[in-house]
Amino acid sequence: MKHTSEDLLKLSRAEKNARKRMRLLALSQFLECKNRTQVANQLNISRTSVNKWVTQYLEAGLDGLEARKAKGRTPFLTVKQQMQLGLFIETQSQNEQGGRLTGEKILNYIKTEFGVNYHHNAIYKLLKQLGFSWITSRSRHPKQQQSVQDAYIKLPTGNDP
Repeated sequence: MKHTSEDLLKLSRAEKNARKRMRLLALSQFLECKNRTQVANQLNISRTSVNKWVTQYLEAGLDGLEARKAKGRTPFLTVKQQMQLGLFIETQSQNEQGGRLTGEKILNYIKTEFGVNYHHNAIYKLLKQLGFSWITSRSRHPKQQQSVQDAYIKLPTGNDP
């Protein structure tokens, strides 16, 4: 569908997203038969941006002006490796021999199993991505007895608020 300069100007006034509004304004100026350099100078943006927006508009219409999600860096671990790491964390946290799962232990596991070096701070971000908390719980102590714990549980006496 072809749009006129006035159509794009009306759309830009109604647009809440400032970046898309700028794209619509640039296209409106372009459709008024201004060259791309003039549009860039008038809106105080780079000519490269104007070129890119005009090309996207000509190829895909208004859909070409939508902001695309940045791809970002590819993860160091594959999805399969992340699942294996999650399984390792779950089994270690439920270990019957006791002990505590630390970030250092997770770092060592990743390095030995997958050959990937992570920074200490990145481990906690990775844990969050996998659905774990950076505060790990202690695993069960080998001498722990549920019956002894139940004896210490406070029971309501009737006088409690």
